[in-house]
Amino acid sequence: MSDYIEKLRAALGEVLPDPKRKAETLAGAMAAFDAHQGSGTSTRLNPTRRPLGWILDGVRTMTDILTSRGGLAATTALAALALIVISPVGRDLRNPPASLEVTEAELSPTRPEPGSGDLVAASPVAPRDRPGASSTAQTRRLAVGEAAEEAFSVAPSTVPSAVVGALGQNQPAMDGSRTALRERIAVPLDAPILLPERGTEAFANEPPSALKITADDPVVTFSVDVDTASYSVVRSSLLAGFLPPVGAVRIEEMVNYFPYAYPVPEGPRPFAPSVALLQTPWNDGTRVLQVAIQGAASSRENRPPLNLVFLIDTSGSMHDPNKLPLLKQSFRLMLGQLRPEDDVSIVTYAGSAGEVLAPTPASERAEILSALDRLEAGGSTAGQAGLVQAYDTAATMAADGEVNRVILATDGDFNIGLSDPAALEAFIARQRDAGTYLSVLGFGRGNLDDATMQALAQNGNGQAAYIDTLSEAQKVLVDQLSGALFPIANDVKIQIEFNPARIAEYRLIGYETRALAQTDFNDDRIDAGDVGAGHQVTALFEVTPVGSDAVLSDPLRYGVADASTESDELAFLRLRYKRPGEDQSELIEMPITDAATTNDEARFAAVIAGFGSLLRGVDYTGDWGFEEAIALATEVKGDDPYGYRAEAITLMRLARTLSTR
Repeated sequence: MSDYIEKLRAALGEVLPDPKRKAETLAGAMAAFDAHQGSGTSTRLNPTRRPLGWILDGVRTMTDILTSRGGLAATTALAALALIVISPVGRDLRNPPASLEVTEAELSPTRPEPGSGDLVAASPVAPRDRPGASSTAQTRRLAVGEAAEEAFSVAPSTVPSAVVGALGQNQPAMDGSRTALRERIAVPLDAPILLPERGTEAFANEPPSALKITADDPVVTFSVDVDTASYSVVRSSLLAGFLPPVGAVRIEEMVNYFPYAYPVPEGPRPFAPSVALLQTPWNDGTRVLQVAIQGAASSRENRPPLNLVFLIDTSGSMHDPNKLPLLKQSFRLMLGQLRPEDDVSIVTYAGSAGEVLAPTPASERAEILSALDRLEAGGSTAGQAGLVQAYDTAATMAADGEVNRVILATDGDFNIGLSDPAALEAFIARQRDAGTYLSVLGFGRGNLDDATMQALAQNGNGQAAYIDTLSEAQKVLVDQLSGALFPIANDVKIQIEFNPARIAEYRLIGYETRALAQTDFNDDRIDAGDVGAGHQVTALFEVTPVGSDAVLSDPLRYGVADASTESDELAFLRLRYKRPGEDQSELIEMPITDAATTNDEARFAAVIAGFGSLLRGVDYTGDWGFEEAIALATEVKGDDPYGYRAEAITLMRLARTLSTR
């Protein structure tokens, strides 16, 4: 300690600070410190503590840090730094650089021109218009002198990161050399102090599909969906003691959450379609048509090498136990499924994007886990810059015959430059077309931006999943790893044409956000869903046979000529898909007849669809309720090796109780 004091004493000499300059500079430093906390564009609360508890925690942490030997050294250096930067103009303290004024242009964010389709790394952004904020914030750059750098020439491990961060370094270099402090920082003198927000969840959904009259509109076209995020969000809500937001319930994702015993594909095709027909659980006058796809499986041994870039949100909102800590545990599980031929890199974003781990063989498990364990939540968000750097890293890892994928892990509360959504979509689409896919994993609740996560994953030819427990991480990142990471078919579209002579009315259950125009089916330029190795896709229709008492529409007085009644076809299935890397689609066609039989797998899928309909408040279920859903699910639960179906019954029971409170 005495060595540091001597160095400071020699640097300072007999200089006496100017009181006015000192007060002005300290005010600026405090404003800079406040500006570096949390998000510059989205404010957050610590959800686990009340404001007073958070302050007390901070006081205890600061006391622990500042009373350590390293802390005492660092705070002594801070005191020296304050004296240095407030020294009278014209005094030479080891030749510090002159202060520089910041222009308005330097504070302007770097943004692409609208519609340009280009994204660039984010620049520091001036505070947005807020109550009490000046529209022309005065800023100055504070020069950091050599004496301060000399004072900080202590072992890196003894310098509190919070202290260094207050000086403007979001990610200080701790490489054993002297910590670099030459970076200048912009200090807004009138930046207001804001409390973070909560309750900013946003979900992607559309109103339930309407009933269609077959004679008027016999064709329905939609993109497949293999995402499962909605079911996990529904589960987290019910286990927390409240019904899920209606917008969070996407019925197709609830149905597709469960594994089913579908026929496996044979021959060169990447998947096999199958159909089933059963009595509708909630309406005696209608039937449920199930259309299913089973993707070809891929073993760990015969899959291509994998290049993974983990893009991890380490902003302050990720502090909760069910966010960054759960994320670390989840990725630990995943690492055990990778092969020595696979490479892993880690990029984080909080304040600025940074590469935490350069591309590393998966066999170097200790090095990867060490980098993962060092991650801590804190600071503001820079999601756009993180995406750019993650894709740049993935480009350096690419090789022929290998699979490139960026996995974004976040609570969804991040700034990715959505002031120009078209530019973001074009950027991710270009990366997708170049061979790098994007998947999104959501963690935590309270500020979950499900809508943005869905948009990112869909544009990136990837899956969106929500991980609320370690068991869910096991399901997504271990049991279904091949399906999540290795595509076997891109732009998969389904089109059903119903026979008006046999089916009077129909409606597609779910898939509201995946609807396509009829003309999109044959247009290979239209982006659609993707199927991974071993993936399953289930689509359900409620159909009303001609002559049923359940028909809701009256026959037209001047209707078109009746279709042939001699055919036993209820409908005709068309399916288009592209093999990975190809631009031209392939077509599968098959008729659907009364010969389609029912089974308990289809019945369980139907009861899950009914469960989702009850949560959404869909009118078509009539008097059928949670009690009936529980009874039917228990009856047709069937083989349940992982307990997923038993868990669904438990959730139905919780929903029944919560709906009657």
